Amino acid sequence: MEQTNPARVLEGIAAGPGGAVAPVARMAAPPSLPDREPGVADTEAEKETARSALEGVAADLEARAASLDGEAAAVLNAQALMARDPELSRQIEEAISADRAAAWAVWEACGRYQDLLLAAGGYLAERAADLADIRDRAIAALLGLPMPGLPDPGHAHVLVAEDLAPADTVRLDTSRVKAIVTRLGGPTSHTVILARSLGLPAVVGCSGADELTDGTTVAVDGDAGTVEVDPAPEVAERVRARAERRRAVLAESSGPGRTRDGVPVSLLLNAGEGDPEEAAAHDSEGIGLLRTEFLFLDRADPPTVAEQTEAYTRLFRAFKDRTVTVRTLDAGSDKPLAFAATGEEDNPALGVRGFRTSRVHPDLLADQLTAIAAATRACEDTRVRVMAPMVSTAAEAGEFAALARAAGITEVGVMIEVPAAALLADRLLSHVDFVSIGTNDLAQYTMAADRTLGALPDLLDPWQPALLALIQRVGDAGRGRSVGVCGEAAADPLLALVLVGLGVTSLSTAPPALPAVRYALARHTEEECRALASVALDAPGPAREAVRRAAHPEVTDL
Repeated sequence: MEQTNPARVLEGIAAGPGGAVAPVARMAAPPSLPDREPGVADTEAEKETARSALEGVAADLEARAASLDGEAAAVLNAQALMARDPELSRQIEEAISADRAAAWAVWEACGRYQDLLLAAGGYLAERAADLADIRDRAIAALLGLPMPGLPDPGHAHVLVAEDLAPADTVRLDTSRVKAIVTRLGGPTSHTVILARSLGLPAVVGCSGADELTDGTTVAVDGDAGTVEVDPAPEVAERVRARAERRRAVLAESSGPGRTRDGVPVSLLLNAGEGDPEEAAAHDSEGIGLLRTEFLFLDRADPPTVAEQTEAYTRLFRAFKDRTVTVRTLDAGSDKPLAFAATGEEDNPALGVRGFRTSRVHPDLLADQLTAIAAATRACEDTRVRVMAPMVSTAAEAGEFAALARAAGITEVGVMIEVPAAALLADRLLSHVDFVSIGTNDLAQYTMAADRTLGALPDLLDPWQPALLALIQRVGDAGRGRSVGVCGEAAADPLLALVLVGLGVTSLSTAPPALPAVRYALARHTEEECRALASVALDAPGPAREAVRRAAHPEVTDL
């Protein structure tokens, strides 16, 4: 009997739920420098050419951001800031002064800057891929080459790339792009966050993705993190049917979050820069994480109390009769602001950031709390809660609570992002009204694995039993209180069931993830969620597949 060769299956990180089957369309390789570097006849003219190229990149990014909102706009505006970074310009001009041509100087300076970002770790390391995109765009402009960008094969396709820059991710045409596969990237990369915001199936950190060629048919499973090459017809049909069933079922999923036996689980949005009315149009119970950094970026001076009050008031009014949870400024040495220097640090991820910044710049927090309180008074029909990031001790929780209540804020909470806070959550909760778990940072600090390091994705898997054990500790401490999750873990419907079983009462994520989470909750009782949590906690390692097998078939078949 003739034997058929089994399909080749590539494995990566499950980054965006859902599935798709389509031919591959690869991103073009970035521009490369010619073998021969030209001489520099006029150093000052060469510097001006480099400056113009970088400014053109920044202006293009800002123009794209102007037509977007939320995460997408924030990411592109932050990238434009990088293109205008004075230190980057200084290094480029220094290289040109040493007789490097403009394109070569950009390559050299960006490479040096990337090494510094990667060495810094934390948030700064996450921006290394963004800087590579700036480099490629500037070099294309300087050499008169086609600008790096998305392929357009003229039909539906799976986009395959080495990595995907934010500027490209936000421009994806979801009517054509059916899934994303990248060779690089980790579970908290910008590609993952933006893919989820678009509702696209995605697999990142996929070994073997670089061998996929244009036109090759692949079946992408964004839930399992697999890419099947040249799938059999029956496999392809099964994936397509599942994707269509998923779309139809989730279109009917609406309303407040509830388990099958009626236990409420608030389904909220992660939000930031963007149009408040557009955010409020999503089927959610409010905002579980309002990132306020967008008010502070791209400024030489901090926003005034009046400016902040106006911005918060507009947003709170858009969410009338719903909840808005505001995170105070999450900045510091790993998210530097021109007006909030915290000094040099060898490891910014472990330094002065989040609430700790108030030790150096107390006025920033005082002004922000004053503005939030004023906006809350102007929007009495909106339930406003305020929480501080990077709180580690009960003393810090008590200090923040006292400051917030003195400003006139009635509901006060803290983020649980470090193991110390999780281990002693009961003590923190003696000072505050609620807690919200940031699973991205909590995973990083629990597993001692840099969240930007693509080589260690298994350690950053939110299904790691050690991370879930800490979440259980917080859930137990918060029984009868509000315990939220606002990290990327909340977007996984199966993991959402486990989180509820661990004592979590609210889940906050990107809008496209909410229908699937709502659907999964509605088909499991609270007791069933606890049973699934036990399966995950007792496993020797990440137990997604074990939980999938134990969950209700209506959910696992989606």
